[in-house]
Amino acid sequence: MSVRRLWASASTLVLAASVALGVAQPASATSPAAAGGYVALGDSYSSGVGSGSYLSDSGDCHRSTKAYPYLWATQNSPSSFAFVACSGATTGSVASTQLGALSSSTTLVSVTAGGNDVGFADVMEDCVLYSEATCLGSVNAAVSQMQNALPFGLGSLYGSIRSRASQAHVVVLGYPRFYQLSGDCIAGLSETERSAINNASDVLNGVIAQQAANAGFTFSSVVDEFTGHELCSGSPWLNSVTVPVYECYHPKSAGQSGGYLPAFRSAA
Repeated sequence: MSVRRLWASASTLVLAASVALGVAQPASATSPAAAGGYVALGDSYSSGVGSGSYLSDSGDCHRSTKAYPYLWATQNSPSSFAFVACSGATTGSVASTQLGALSSSTTLVSVTAGGNDVGFADVMEDCVLYSEATCLGSVNAAVSQMQNALPFGLGSLYGSIRSRASQAHVVVLGYPRFYQLSGDCIAGLSETERSAINNASDVLNGVIAQQAANAGFTFSSVVDEFTGHELCSGSPWLNSVTVPVYECYHPKSAGQSGGYLPAFRSAA
């Protein structure tokens, strides 16, 4: 997920926020889709931002060897593997810069997209740095984008994926809820703000799931996997405010191996 404005206010963000705050499962039997080529599309939640161990040739895309696509490919040995997910990607940029990896031989595709279209990184900055009213206004504006504009972006992207990989099994993954309410965080965002952010994540996942169903794709939620591992839990799988700043509010390596990987494996 893009950090756009977060880069500019890195030191302020770290000082202003005081939010308190896996292991890979054994590989299952190889799925039929793994017999062909696997292409991993999407944003930073697929590239593995937040989990470290970034591939040197991935640049600002920050593709990680600890990201769920890389872990799955290592365990299942598809005939080919194209890892093109990139930090900051939107539905439009996935469509314009990543779909060249797809072909008639692609049998499995994974994708996360939508969070950057609605400015979720900017929402988190507003909530961390400014008032509760500013936070809630930013969340509500993002929800409006989810409900009104995002379906068109997702629908267009999914249609393009299908046209380029007509025989592929496509798995669309969602996003986790960020906070365990009434959890261990004693400072930082208010419970009202945390609840609003969680509710926005639910709306986002609902829109993505509906558009995936419309396209005939498989939607796999990660909410259950992350339950008990949100921010403010005793064992968070998400980074809160951290350095480097681009890793803020992204899954740690445990979130990729214990959250996203099982969710993908179950659907692949």
